[in-house]
Amino acid sequence: MASAMVSNLTGFADNSIPAEWLSRGEEVSTGTTLVAVEFADGVVIAADSKTSMGTWVANRVTDKLTPVTDTIFVCRSGSAADTQAVTDIVKYKLSFAEVEQGRPATVKDAAMAFKDIVYEYRDSLMAGLIVAGYDKVNGGKVYSVPVGGMCVNQSVAIGGSGSTYLYGQIGDKYRPDMTKAECEELVLRAVTQAILRDGSSGGCCRMAIITKDGVERKLWLNNELPIKW
Repeated sequence: MASAMVSNLTGFADNSIPAEWLSRGEEVSTGTTLVAVEFADGVVIAADSKTSMGTWVANRVTDKLTPVTDTIFVCRSGSAADTQAVTDIVKYKLSFAEVEQGRPATVKDAAMAFKDIVYEYRDSLMAGLIVAGYDKVNGGKVYSVPVGGMCVNQSVAIGGSGSTYLYGQIGDKYRPDMTKAECEELVLRAVTQAILRDGSSGGCCRMAIITKDGVERKLWLNNELPIKW
């Protein structure tokens, strides 16, 4: 696998890179830092963009904010294969449910669909998820679905390996009455902090602001992050 990957890179030969730098067939992992915050008119979600296979960085610009419906997203951490497969299944189930029930799926519907699968296959899956979005019934909502299949609504949620560096920062800076701009600032600084400190997080910061007006996507490249030494 490693030789095939190297042969696809222009200017590299199989013997030009030390063997210990190459993947030995490890599972693709999103490593990850995920942050999601509710505010009065919707939610702000963000994630880093580093995907790795052991010590090999397979993709440094991954989009870990995956749309489930037009206004519901899932933030993925853990095994890339597991989280992609579960997301595809939930998208399929929700599309059927919307036809049967005659209404758009709510964020809670999506979160419970993820929870059912992650819990049922908890011994096989490595999938830590944050489901967030906006619906006309409940407004902006954030649900955390960690490994094992628990599901809980939280006004602010963090996940992934980088979250261990963020508990103090989020606990100190988060307020229930934050504006959209303040939530964006908090989420950006949280992801930046994790990219700086966590070896499994990196790349750029991808953000989505989800309100009744739709989804606004933002991107900060690595050299644009507000890093403070």
